[in-house]
Parts: sequence; structure tokens; C-alpha cells
Amino acid sequence: MKRYLHFIIAGAAALTALASGWLLCQTIQPHQLTIPADETISGKSLAKSVHIRGNAEAAVTLEEFGDFECPNCAALATFLDQLIKEYHPRLRLIFRNFPLPMHQSARDAALAAEAAGLQDRYWEMHDMLFREQAVWSSATDPGMLFDTYAETIGLDLNRFRKDVKSDIVRERLESDQARAKSLGVKTAPTLFVDRREMGPNDRTPEGVRRLVDEAVQAKTSTSEKK
Repeated sequence: MKRYLHFIIAGAAALTALASGWLLCQTIQPHQLTIPADETISGKSLAKSVHIRGNAEAAVTLEEFGDFECPNCAALATFLDQLIKEYHPRLRLIFRNFPLPMHQSARDAALAAEAAGLQDRYWEMHDMLFREQAVWSSATDPGMLFDTYAETIGLDLNRFRKDVKSDIVRERLESDQARAKSLGVKTAPTLFVDRREMGPNDRTPEGVRRLVDEAVQAKTSTSEKK
């Protein structure tokens, strides 16, 4: 097995998706969704695994439901990573695995990410899967590539191979899917900004940044009044 990768540079398609607003990998939902106000997103009661990028105690939360085989999810991931850094420590991202049936390798990719998470490398695998999406999504045996990625990010390969097939990894994926179903999520990517789904007119970098900025300012004002 080759122990090196040909990393994929984001192409014109991804840049176009970001510039004009990413498209959904399924039809657009007819109305905006809202997470119930009494839910604690980071609480263990809602999920067996919560993957947070950024400050875990940040005032503003982005919750994304994404599919590793969706090109527009890959474009969004690059932008959100930049946004988390820009608004640190006031913003955090929670990523939920939401593989779509139309993508034949998306579920296996999500399982690979969760298996990496058991070795505290979820985000490293998350980034790798999106960066190498064009390679593994067109491969006849993506599992072999997932093994290569696991080695590249420093995982115990034997453990990774066992964990990919384990009940705990499957249950973590099913937990994310159950949460998506409970909220009425049907598309990828779907992004909530502080419990409210991003509207169709905000599906651009500028739109998301504006919503985040409004949420940060609102939380800052509330904090100052206390």
C-alpha cells in the first residue's frame, strides 16, 4: 500500500460553490427548521458522540449535518474552518454525520471518521476525507484508501480496522442520523446557527458570516447586561 497521498487542491467548482452559495445534495427544504430551545447541543443526553471544533464553551454554536461524499459539503467545510478561526473563542462548530443514500461510499466514510474519533483523531479524518473526496469517492475500494488515511494521520491501523466494524461506531453514526430525523433534516449540508436553520437566502459565505456576527453580538450584549 502506498504510504503517500496526492492531496487534492480545491478546484474551480468548489470556489464557485462558495462564491455563489453552495447547493444542497438533495432538494431544498420548504421551510426553515429550528432546534428546540430546551435542548443542550453539547449534552450527552442528545448524542453518544459530539465532535466540536473551536472553543467548546463558545457562546455561539453552528451545528452542521454533512455528507463526506457531497462536494458542496467539502466546500462548506473549508469555509467553516476559516470562520471558526476568525471568531475564536466565540464560535464553535458541531459536525453531525448525515450520509445520503445517493452517495454509495458516504456511510463508510462516516464510519471511518467515527473510528478515527475513538483515537481522538476525528477532525483529522474529517479534513482528510473532504480534502481527498475526489479520490476515494471514485475508487473501487475506498476502504483501502481509508486505511491509508488512517496511517497518514497517525492511527493504530489494526485498531482502526476493528473499530470501523464495531457496534460503538455504528451507534454513533445512528445517533447523528436519529438527531437529524428528530429535527426534520433531509438535505446536506444543513447548517443551524444557534438553533435556527440557515435560510435559503443566506447560503453564501457572506450570509453565514452575517448570521454568525449577529448571533455573537446578541450574546455579547446579553452578557454585558448581566
